[in-house]
Amino acid sequence: MPDTTDSQDYQELLRLFDVAHALTEPSEAHGALAGALCAAGSYSMDDWLAEVLPEGEVDPRALAALQAVFRRTRAALAGHDLPLDLLIPGDDATLEQRTTALCQWCNGFLYGLAGHGAADPERLPGDAGEIVRDFGEIMRAGVDAQDPEEVNESAYSELVEFVRVGVQLIFEELGARRGPVRPASTALH
Repeated sequence: MPDTTDSQDYQELLRLFDVAHALTEPSEAHGALAGALCAAGSYSMDDWLAEVLPEGEVDPRALAALQAVFRRTRAALAGHDLPLDLLIPGDDATLEQRTTALCQWCNGFLYGLAGHGAADPERLPGDAGEIVRDFGEIMRAGVDAQDPEEVNESAYSELVEFVRVGVQLIFEELGARRGPVRPASTALH
């Protein structure tokens, strides 16, 4: 995956989430996954599925896609020579759609942190607290119709890169609090 997914892949994930009766959009679910992985070493694929899919059962095709997202996200955060790719639409989606998905991603990330006791910026080590506050601001981002398209595109790209780097920094800063990372589950639902 590149920094973002292309709109066709994202649309397929939207469809799979819909079929599976997911509680949220893929971008928000992925943000929640990243936040939980930053805060809790024991967070597993089963934990994520329980949060995202209320019925507890999932189509094998959707499960395979979600497992791939989980594994890739965990590996990227752990620094296994993979960049952290945000699960948001690619450049072929409108800037408004991409910005909305980025806002949802940040909301999910803060939810994932909060669900594992790491959301209070005042209690986070190093720069993590400031990044968490910034993510709260990014959740309210929008496209300024008064600005030229190039300005909006540039601002959006900078926000995406800031989020990617910020998540990695938070993961590193919370390493001592997080504890050991639990191996990925291979259970099928």
